[in-house]
Amino acid sequence: MARALKRPNIKLPTKLPKLPRLPDPNEPDVFEEMTLLEHMIELRDRIMKIVIAVGLAFIIGLFLSGRVLEFVRISANAQEGLDVRSPSDPITLFMKIALYIAIGIAAPVIIYQIVGFLAPGLTKREKRLVYTSLPFVSLLFIGGVAYAALFAVPRALGFLSTFLPDVFQWEPDGNEVVGFYLTVMLGLGLAFQMPLVMFLLAKLGVMTPAKMRSGRRYAYLVILVASAIITPTTDPFNMALVALPLVALYEFGILLAAIFARGSAPRTPTPTPAD
Repeated sequence: MARALKRPNIKLPTKLPKLPRLPDPNEPDVFEEMTLLEHMIELRDRIMKIVIAVGLAFIIGLFLSGRVLEFVRISANAQEGLDVRSPSDPITLFMKIALYIAIGIAAPVIIYQIVGFLAPGLTKREKRLVYTSLPFVSLLFIGGVAYAALFAVPRALGFLSTFLPDVFQWEPDGNEVVGFYLTVMLGLGLAFQMPLVMFLLAKLGVMTPAKMRSGRRYAYLVILVASAIITPTTDPFNMALVALPLVALYEFGILLAAIFARGSAPRTPTPTPAD
């Protein structure tokens, strides 16, 4: 008689194993956490890269400084040259212009190193948006500087040099003219970032195009105040040269936010655990 086989006692799992939790794209990358010493070493290395970039660009600035000063002289309507007060002013202005040119040329490297140092504190989504925006930061800054150097400042100096010519004798001081150029160029270069900032705020869900439209009157007030700060003379003509393009950029920023940030979920605060 055949012997009956025993059925093996095998217990099948009744629950599926838990899957590992995927990293949240809205949280900082834990793998990029560094000690204080490592942060200081990274900061030193990035500062050295910035210094090297500015140093190399300074050599280029030395070759361009003379041409820039000649352009400034023509824009300032200084027929007999820019006025100086000290024997060292000519060489000081020459080197100052070369340094400004160097910083402008090295600006993409400077921005990249600053963003790279701050990146570990950003979420993956924020990193992607920031790194994608870097080329547009440079383009908008160059656009603002070009508008100031080629249009706004020459028009402003032309207006100021012909104001009451029977009463005032126009003898532009070199340091004052260069400082005026620098203030307006830097101010407009930064102000031209406005549409990109508005786009990023809408993309991250911090602001919506509807809020930007409803806050238009306050934005225009801020633009007028910024125009008064950027233009040291604060006269209506020079303020209009700065304020009008900024108003256009604000409206362009609303359009960008409405088109490309459509569907971005509004940012909600993270709930804190109860004590």
